[in-house]
Amino acid sequence: MEIILLERIEKLGAIGDIVTVKDGYARNFLLPNKKALRSNNANKRVFEANRAKIEADNAARRTDAQAAAEGVNGKQIVLIRQSSNAGHLYGSVAVRDVVDALHADGVTIVTKAMVVLERPIKTLGVFDVKVALHPEVAVTITVNVARSPEEAELQSQGVDVMADMFEKDESGFTEDYDPNAEPGEIAVEAEEETAEEA
Repeated sequence: MEIILLERIEKLGAIGDIVTVKDGYARNFLLPNKKALRSNNANKRVFEANRAKIEADNAARRTDAQAAAEGVNGKQIVLIRQSSNAGHLYGSVAVRDVVDALHADGVTIVTKAMVVLERPIKTLGVFDVKVALHPEVAVTITVNVARSPEEAELQSQGVDVMADMFEKDESGFTEDYDPNAEPGEIAVEAEEETAEEA
């Protein structure tokens, strides 16, 4: 289906571009959200008549978004979640969780449609998430997913908590080895006996 774009859409085009998209994408997303018009002679005339107003409205929204971006860009949110010993979450962190955390932090301008999460977060760690405040204004926030506030603090300092945990486990137990010990004899007892003989 051929459409006329009413706003810039990433990987598609800018305001006023006439592009061809799949019918479902146009019918289910672009047309209902007033991001585009069907490309026919009547709509082309309507668009050209209102082009200045559409571009002025877009510029005003872009200016507002740029002003709001300063308060959102680089923001770090901490999400405390339960996970397995391997660091896999029981469940996942979705767009709704990110938006709720931002609202709790006082950033109320962000909606679910603005958060671009390529795939749900399913492990512990620090992740960069893109927030598109306007089709032409995008910022990045940091999402810190941890099991406790202390772990989140370590992760924000760049410490890989899971790697540290496994290092501690590996170095936790070492057995003393005495090549001259009798079978079944414990090495510590043998050391005590040699100390008594001396």
